[in-house]
Amino acid sequence: MSNITIKDLSIKFRVYHDRSPSFKSYFASLFSKDPTLSSYTDFWAIKNLSLNIKAGDRIGIIGHNGAGKSTLLKTLCKIYSPSEGHIHVVGRLAPLLEIGAGFHPEFTGRENIYLNGSILGYSKKQLRAIEAEVIAFAEIEEFIDTPVKYYSTGMYMRLAFSLATAMHPDILILDELFAGGDIAFITKAKTRMMEMVNKANIMMMVSHDHDLIRLLCNRVIWLDHGRIVCDGETNTIVQRYLDHETPQ
Repeated sequence: MSNITIKDLSIKFRVYHDRSPSFKSYFASLFSKDPTLSSYTDFWAIKNLSLNIKAGDRIGIIGHNGAGKSTLLKTLCKIYSPSEGHIHVVGRLAPLLEIGAGFHPEFTGRENIYLNGSILGYSKKQLRAIEAEVIAFAEIEEFIDTPVKYYSTGMYMRLAFSLATAMHPDILILDELFAGGDIAFITKAKTRMMEMVNKANIMMMVSHDHDLIRLLCNRVIWLDHGRIVCDGETNTIVQRYLDHETPQ
């Protein structure tokens, strides 16, 4: 049965302050303990975070910009490595984060289905089986053999979303999928997302759309500066967050 265990997770980034340090000063800072020679500070995006997520959980992650929401999801998807602590995942995980990030602009839409599909972990046999459905859902049949550098933003995102959601994973990871695109396609995409959420054993999502969080999630985690403020029933936590963020 799918589950995720996160224990004492911390993620540290190095923030550079001197945009153009000389090679001499950079080299000197490597061998010196003098803090005045350092042009960076360490920033903890996640700090001492522990979570247990079980089959059936539909988790929404909320918080202000920079709270650590996307960093947490990217660490689950192995884009970032823990600075401290550990993560244990049981189940096939599908990340829908930066959709289309693996597309090559010189390749056609059809060629990118196979390129990006392989990045997502699909076999060539699996991609052949879903190719026609991906193209039809994206509504780009006329342009599928055109290089994607000529696509509009909407066409590009439709193809990327259609491919990324063509198979049903054990664990679904979502990050602000509906930030752009035409209304008709967003409506169709949300219907597909409901189907995926219903079939997945676990779903975790980041969104500033609190109505979508209420619709899809049975549990919400509020993050602030990389730490959990509260974790509980969706409506309760969302309302607490909105009350906190609304000026009095």
